[in-house]
Amino acid sequence: MNLIFIGGGTMAESMIRGALTNKLLDPCDISVCDISSDRCQTLIELYAISADTNLPSLITRGELVILAVKPQNFYHLSGKLKPLLNQDQTIVSVMAGITMSSLEENLSHKSIIRVMPNTASQIGCGISVWMTSSSVESSSVSNVKRLIQTLGLEIKVSVERYIDMATALSASGPAFVFTFIESMIDAGVYLGLTRQMSHQLALQTVIGSAQLMEHSGKHPAELRNMVTSPGGTTAEGLLALEEAGFRTAILNAVTAAYEKSLKLGDF
Repeated sequence: MNLIFIGGGTMAESMIRGALTNKLLDPCDISVCDISSDRCQTLIELYAISADTNLPSLITRGELVILAVKPQNFYHLSGKLKPLLNQDQTIVSVMAGITMSSLEENLSHKSIIRVMPNTASQIGCGISVWMTSSSVESSSVSNVKRLIQTLGLEIKVSVERYIDMATALSASGPAFVFTFIESMIDAGVYLGLTRQMSHQLALQTVIGSAQLMEHSGKHPAELRNMVTSPGGTTAEGLLALEEAGFRTAILNAVTAAYEKSLKLGDF
């Protein structure tokens, strides 16, 4: 298969790196179109792929055309892209909020795949939720599945609203986790730990807790109860979290991200 990326940002680079590292593709199979000539040159130097700022010169090369631009830029881009596409190509969108119907309507194209990866895809530890239109050939479905598996885990769905829900939970979620870790580090520094020690303790606490939950298969509430001794320090800390509305804040953050995802499709 041949890939053409429209947009050469972080997620496009993650997919390029994953495809090459896992020997799914050779550099000659990958092209990128980006508005920045400096970015194109960087990708050429890093991965020996083709990259250009000129969309018409590249678009016919791709069996899979991967849209990796900001959703706010899609409707402007679609007017330029539509006359260049052919019906044998499959469009793969990694844009938040842009629905399957909007992609089909604005591109006059039926073969559409929508994918929502997350930032941990950069190191092959991400998770992607994806779906396809009924017009996508089975070979393209298979190729896209292999491609996104280089990014980490994947979940294929048949209900589109799950894509927007995943955008809020797993795609925006890392930012919430990073904020939590940052707050843990700052709390350790406040207590008197060095920043380096606090950083190491907070990071490994989160990594170890996630791995324990994964390996044990236990519900998080059960694991939390295992740590919480009656009248102990953990119980006191959990009380402070409840009084501060910690759970509600997380729920509100994910809900706000979901609602924003829906609005992005209205540009």
